[in-house]
Formats: sequence, C-alpha cells, structure tokens
Amino acid sequence: MNNFQIETAQNISIHQNVAHVTTRLGSFLLDLLIIICYIILLAFLISWLDLKFGMQQWAISLILSLPILFYTLIFETLWNGQTPGKWVNKIRVVKLDGSKPTLGSYVLRWLMRIIDIQMATGSVAVLTILLNGKGQRLGDIAAGTTIISEKKRVTLQEVLLADAPEDYTPTFPQVTLLSDADAHTIKKLYHTALQKRKHAIILKLHERVVEITGIKTDLKPINFLNVVLTDYDYYTQQ
Repeated sequence: MNNFQIETAQNISIHQNVAHVTTRLGSFLLDLLIIICYIILLAFLISWLDLKFGMQQWAISLILSLPILFYTLIFETLWNGQTPGKWVNKIRVVKLDGSKPTLGSYVLRWLMRIIDIQMATGSVAVLTILLNGKGQRLGDIAAGTTIISEKKRVTLQEVLLADAPEDYTPTFPQVTLLSDADAHTIKKLYHTALQKRKHAIILKLHERVVEITGIKTDLKPINFLNVVLTDYDYYTQQ
C-alpha cells in the first residue's frame, strides 16, 4: 500500500502511512464477529422476553437491531475514527489533510458502504483501495477521507533525530541559545505532535524556537524543527 504526503492548511507537510488492505479486512472481520455476538445475544433476549408475534415484537426487535445498522457510524464518530476492530489494529479514519473527519464525512462514508461493501460483498471496496493509492474506497473518496495505520508511522530516527553525522554542517548556530531543557521539551512535544497529528503544537513549537533563537527562515515548520534539533545535537557533541 502506498504512503503519500499531504500538506495541511497550516503549511505543515505530513506523511500518511496508509493502512494495508489486509489490515482493514482484519478489522472488518473483528467488527463482524462483535456484531454476530450481539445478534446471538439479541436472539436470546427476544426469546427470553417471550413476546407474542406481532407489532410489539417487531418494534422491539427493530429498536434492538439499530446498533447493528449504525455500528460503524456510531463507533467512528464517538471513537475518533475507530471501531473496536480498527482500535485493535491501530488504524483510524482521517481526512486527507490529516484532520479529524466531520460528522458529515462519517455519515457519507457510512452510506456508501451499501455500494462498497454490501452490494458487492466488499469486492468494490477492495478493488478501489488497491487501485486508488491513498487507501480510499468509494465512500472515502466521496467523503475526502482515508484510513491510516498508526503503527510505526514515524521512525525513531525521524522523531528523536539520532546524533548528527561527523560530516554534518549545521545551518543555524543560533540553536546554542536553547538550553538542554528547552531542547528536550521541544523534542518530546515534537514526537507527540507527529504521532497524533497535532498541527497546532508543531506551529507553536516553531514559534517558540524562533522567539528564543531569533532565527529567520522560509523552511516549513516540520523541516525547520528537524534542522534545529539536528543542529542542536551537532553542537552538543562538540
């Protein structure tokens, strides 16, 4: 499955690690197992209530069946883009720009399940995901969403920025104005912001570093922070 880069409205470039189709299928099967267990419990409950066949039984059965119909929509909306199956496999529904989908986006991709999954037993969804390159089925394309994997989305070297190589040439000598505590805090917050796609934190870190060091640059916030932390590592090694 291809990864792709998006740029947020805050001018921050982020690499999306698209969830593999097999991971999505595994999540779907886990959710299906939960639904089957619920149906079994529902059958036992209706049998225990010993309702007479008619309007009363039909109405109660319909009400108790609503969680099955709205299962994905309810969980994805309330669990920040995850169902229990997605949670287990650490995948999540997000907008293509990395932001949280709106209720309308969740509803639209849920409605499109009729075509993507139910009418064609999932074949349309799988084919679209494989051909699309951004992990999108038809519902995702319509809603402007995709499903990303949160497993090892950022490598340790990318986040913690390993020691600068011996032949490294620093860009900003002003980083020496940062204290060890400043650098440690920035690195820690930067790690969290990249993992959780907290664009506002990255912008604030960028502003704070500029405020302390007085550096002026046209680099994008993520690129700037990468250089700053690598420069700082370089100078602390000397």
